[in-house]
Amino acid sequence: MRRTPVVDGWFSQACPEGADPDFRLLGTRCTACAAVFFPPEESFCRNPACAGGGLVRVPLSKRGRVWSYTDSRYRPPAPYLSDPAAEWEPYTIVAVELAAERMVVLGQAAPGVGVEALEVGMEVEVVPGVLYEDKDTVWTTWHWRPLYGGVPAPEAGS
Repeated sequence: MRRTPVVDGWFSQACPEGADPDFRLLGTRCTACAAVFFPPEESFCRNPACAGGGLVRVPLSKRGRVWSYTDSRYRPPAPYLSDPAAEWEPYTIVAVELAAERMVVLGQAAPGVGVEALEVGMEVEVVPGVLYEDKDTVWTTWHWRPLYGGVPAPEAGS
């Protein structure tokens, strides 16, 4: 099956096997003020105090801290991709603070990670994920996976 990012250019391509030490979210940095943006900005510096400069693509921090989280108990509307014939399964949304970039980035928690497994301030890492699969395509995205003592959480069901 073809692996296709849900949004092109927002994250590095993940290896099909899953675990990928080089997987990163991709942002842009202004060359004039050093502000970092995610999603990536292609045309101008979004910092209102900056007269503007060039924008360069940069990988974002792989790890951050949970800023907030919640359950998503409804099927989002289009353009969210999901199998309309499948029963809806809630998932967890995590807002993660990236200290070096001074920003908060949203994303889904890794499969099997519910709100009961999260705490504000806990360390998480970005990992490759799958949003949806159809007959031809695996739609790839990113997930946030909790770390416990600096190591990944055990897999669900382990």
